[in-house]
Amino acid sequence: MLKTGKSLRLRRLSLAGDDRYLFVPLDHSVSDGPLVPAGQWDNLLRALVAGGADGIIVHKGRARALAPEILKSCALVVHLSASTACAADVDAKVLVGDVEEALRLGADAVSVHVNIGSETESRQLADLGAVARSCDDWGMPLIAMIYPRGPRIDNPRDPALLAHLVNVAADLGADMVKTSVALPLERMAEVVAHSPIPVLAAGGSPDGSDLIEYGTAVMASGCQGLAVGRRIFSAPSPASLVAGLAAVVHRRGVDGSTSGDAGQATRPAGGTDDMSMTHYSTIGAGVA
Repeated sequence: MLKTGKSLRLRRLSLAGDDRYLFVPLDHSVSDGPLVPAGQWDNLLRALVAGGADGIIVHKGRARALAPEILKSCALVVHLSASTACAADVDAKVLVGDVEEALRLGADAVSVHVNIGSETESRQLADLGAVARSCDDWGMPLIAMIYPRGPRIDNPRDPALLAHLVNVAADLGADMVKTSVALPLERMAEVVAHSPIPVLAAGGSPDGSDLIEYGTAVMASGCQGLAVGRRIFSAPSPASLVAGLAAVVHRRGVDGSTSGDAGQATRPAGGTDDMSMTHYSTIGAGVA
């Protein structure tokens, strides 16, 4: 029954049922501060759902305040880790929730953040393992957000290092893993090739580069999805941007049909089509 429960929840994480995912993390209000004025929060969520996001990622307090009808076609992921930009060690993540709370809130999955190479890596790994055990107990999917961050990391874009990280996530019990992209981006295919679980590419901070082009290149590398927060919720039109990314992730053409060629996906107005990985590799390193 619990294994069936996890299977059902995993199915709800992909709207198209194609095991490809577009998640919008909104946990930044703990780490960095408000995303939008409080009165605009529901409108932001509605825009993300209308655009076709497969799931949103929020902390438990935000999940309690959600109007149920907003997420009728969008999965809920409850994030269990936290830290703030004011901390003495911004890479030190602590657990602030548990799987049982997430279940009571109606979550379809939970996520845990781990910074490999940080001063508190050992505790964060222990937390990931403990949450994975609880997820198995309750049939809850687990997304590991695992990054190379801290004083022991020389090159956070090294494909070999990122391949190591995604295997840490898999070995400790995660069902899918979100991480940074390798550079040059075509080497992300090496990371994916070494991962036994689906890899989701982080979106990173807004840097002025083309997010649809980035998403197209990432999906071409073999990633099974995107987890993009800041570059969506800080955009002038989050709904249209999400729609463009959803088309890329789920390989939808202009007529709404699916295709094996992610490069033919629709884009927001003003964009261009047929963006290749080679083209994207010329864009700067601060993309994820």
